[in-house]
Amino acid sequence: MELKDRLKHARRLKGLTQTELAERAGIAQASISEIERGLSRSSSHLVKIAQICGVDALWLAEGVGSIPAPTEPGYALVGEEIQKLSAADMVRQMLAKTGSGLSEEARNRLLQAAEETDSPPGDGSAKVGASRGSAGDMIRIAHYDVRGAMGSGQVTHDYPEMLRDVRVSLRHLRELGLDFKEPHHLKLVTGWGQSMAPTIKDRDPLIVDVTVREFVGDGVYFISWGGHEYIKRLQVADDEHFEMISDNPKHKDRMIRKEETYIQAKVLYVWNGNLL
Repeated sequence: MELKDRLKHARRLKGLTQTELAERAGIAQASISEIERGLSRSSSHLVKIAQICGVDALWLAEGVGSIPAPTEPGYALVGEEIQKLSAADMVRQMLAKTGSGLSEEARNRLLQAAEETDSPPGDGSAKVGASRGSAGDMIRIAHYDVRGAMGSGQVTHDYPEMLRDVRVSLRHLRELGLDFKEPHHLKLVTGWGQSMAPTIKDRDPLIVDVTVREFVGDGVYFISWGGHEYIKRLQVADDEHFEMISDNPKHKDRMIRKEETYIQAKVLYVWNGNLL
């Protein structure tokens, strides 16, 4: 049984849809979909997903142990114990019990992912996240190397690299007209290519709201489509399609199916002064 099959089995045991599991794990539905379709063979979120589904993280990540079943003795109890332990503590216990057959690399990878799951917002060791702010009016927005292509698309990656934190004034963001609920919902990503020029130029940093995971009206979105990531303007074409629009007239627009389009975030602001 491959990872894609184990994840699907675990999710169905819990009675969750891909969207529900993604929301609980704090990740995009596209990430779940790509694992279950075999397009991605690893993820830094597997420990957290295992917690949510109530299955052994070693089994989910590496296939070690027996296939869990809803009627397995102690199944519900495991879920209760998970609530009392950190992800890292839980993985340490499982490694001590059933991890002898794993390589040192696999053991370290699982433990590292668990420790990242435990990292609070703003912890510089976390792969994904943003600080809720610092003294006074200043907040920090984490800038990650998650490239959204304004053209032919960038291949989706599971492990974004954190580039740096950007310190900005919360009041200034409000004065610029950015509409968001909480500062930690904001991230910085980078646009690559020329298809959204002059609105967004090549390698412009973009402030996005990662809590927007569905179409909320015409605008510019960070999306996954066809296994690639794009920053494009979206409009509803009909009941089944979006129109994926490039602001640069030299690049043609496309009709894309809604069911194949996974919205990762909504672009709020371009670091060149353009409010979207």
